[in-house]
Amino acid sequence: MTPEQAYYKAKEAYYKAKESEKRIPELEPAISKDAYHSYCYAEDVIKGRFILGEPTISKDAEISYHYSFYVIKGRFILGEPAISKDTHLSYHYAFDVIKGRFILGEAAISKDAECSYCYARYVIKSRLPDFMHNQMILENNEYTRKYIEYIK
Repeated sequence: MTPEQAYYKAKEAYYKAKESEKRIPELEPAISKDAYHSYCYAEDVIKGRFILGEPTISKDAEISYHYSFYVIKGRFILGEPAISKDTHLSYHYAFDVIKGRFILGEAAISKDAECSYCYARYVIKSRLPDFMHNQMILENNEYTRKYIEYIK
């Protein structure tokens, strides 16, 4: 059975089951082999963490972000290495989930002037760390000007 088939079978059973019988443990190993269906199972069926699927979820940056935001409603440490490779997901993870610095994602954030400016202003609410600050100054664009004005 594919992860997709297992998920849809579990979802169908979810709608037919009593509240105490919502999980379908015999389908979980199959579901856990696919990040997207593991996330959907956690959100739609379990309504919480799906530990068995987390190693698979953690390999996909976007799904890790959504899992942390919508399912866990907090940090997803296992998914942070994947998230940290993506500029925009790193910023949104810092802003929406951590509500503070995401040190692991700062290298990715520093590659985009707009994200760096927003990270300084809305996440850390202060001057950027030195390596990000220096990168931002080198950019010399509209966001550099906004950033300099902000930190004055």
